[in-house]
Amino acid sequence: MASSTEIGVISDTHGRLRAEAVIALEGCDVILHAGDVCGPSIVPQLAELAPCHAVAGNCDDDDTLPLTCLQVVVGLRVLLHHGHLPVDEAGFRPDIVITGHTHVPKVEQDGAVLRVNPGSAGPRRFNLPVTVARITLRAGRASARLITLDVP
Repeated sequence: MASSTEIGVISDTHGRLRAEAVIALEGCDVILHAGDVCGPSIVPQLAELAPCHAVAGNCDDDDTLPLTCLQVVVGLRVLLHHGHLPVDEAGFRPDIVITGHTHVPKVEQDGAVLRVNPGSAGPRRFNLPVTVARITLRAGRASARLITLDVP
């Protein structure tokens, strides 16, 4: 069986890293946070699980967070941005695009690009679920799944 690489995807924590989110991301090889981190301890806590890269969202005031981040993971180009500002995605030539902002979890194949919005892992908003996502990379292909967290 071919080996695989797991990318944990989280967004819109808004200063709250739930234990359920940490459990859902355990075993990932890398974690990508799609913005609205809103707390200095969130990224370091995630980095205890795996290398963590994060971008700034519209609610972040951390000047060290970039607006975009391109990671190459086992040969696939993964573009990370919050989604609140226009980004020339084509210029990055991504295989996978990860955004947050809407709090609406979504996985869709858009031509050759896999698009993932993990939804919100922070405080519940409206009647939306609290979610994260995992992307599995195997043999040069990516597949993603949303994980609904069982939280009150």
